[in-house]
Amino acid sequence: MVEQAVLGTIQGIAEWLPVSSTSLLILAQQHLFDSRENFQDLTSHTMFLHLGTFLAAAIYFHRDVLHLIQAIFRYRAQTPETQKLLIFLLAATPVSGTLGLFFRKIIADWTSHFASAGKPISLIIGLFLLITAFGQMKTRSLKGYKKVKDLTWKDGIILGIVQGCAAIPGLSRSGLTVAALLLRQFDREYALKISFLMSLPIVLGANILLNLRESAWTWQALFGVLISFIVGLTSIHLLLRLAHKINFSYFLFGFALLTIASVFI
Repeated sequence: MVEQAVLGTIQGIAEWLPVSSTSLLILAQQHLFDSRENFQDLTSHTMFLHLGTFLAAAIYFHRDVLHLIQAIFRYRAQTPETQKLLIFLLAATPVSGTLGLFFRKIIADWTSHFASAGKPISLIIGLFLLITAFGQMKTRSLKGYKKVKDLTWKDGIILGIVQGCAAIPGLSRSGLTVAALLLRQFDREYALKISFLMSLPIVLGANILLNLRESAWTWQALFGVLISFIVGLTSIHLLLRLAHKINFSYFLFGFALLTIASVFI
């Protein structure tokens, strides 16, 4: 229970920051709780914890979520903004899912050649955290003018590819997608909103694919999801404001170097 409480707390806080919550969860399992699980089991467990913050985000953005659900059945009755957002998500989600599963298998096959997956996974996380930090540093000053109503299906394909790449540990999903939206000239506030809305179907779909088996739904795992939900719901507003104002690239650079160094110590 202690392990799940710690992991749920990490997920509930880190999900709203551009720091790759999946990487933090994997490193915590390996270094704090001496996990010997393979890469696929580690990522399945971390994705299960994402259900807590999935529910928190769905509540926080409940108006948008409700409008999107209504748009599925009554598309023409919705506002142009909701229609554009639905088309965007329908384009982005299958691309993200396909690419994410591809990268997951590639990394799982590579790490399976080692006696222990711990060090190669840590090396991957460290290297890609550096890329995440560099990307945030380069896009921090960008400002756009586009809003949700300016989304297109082409944006969906591009952002779907970007989000799918975040299946690689160390790449922050929110950091990458927000950066890509800024490069597409979207306003930062709307970029954050779009980023978290596009995470909802992919988290739900990933858990259906990876964690539908009965063995994943233990009381301990559900307790971790509950903690993730409670911490996520109480922290989302404040942390999204911090993510909007604070440059996390320096933290990521330092954390990446420490992670890489741990591989050789």
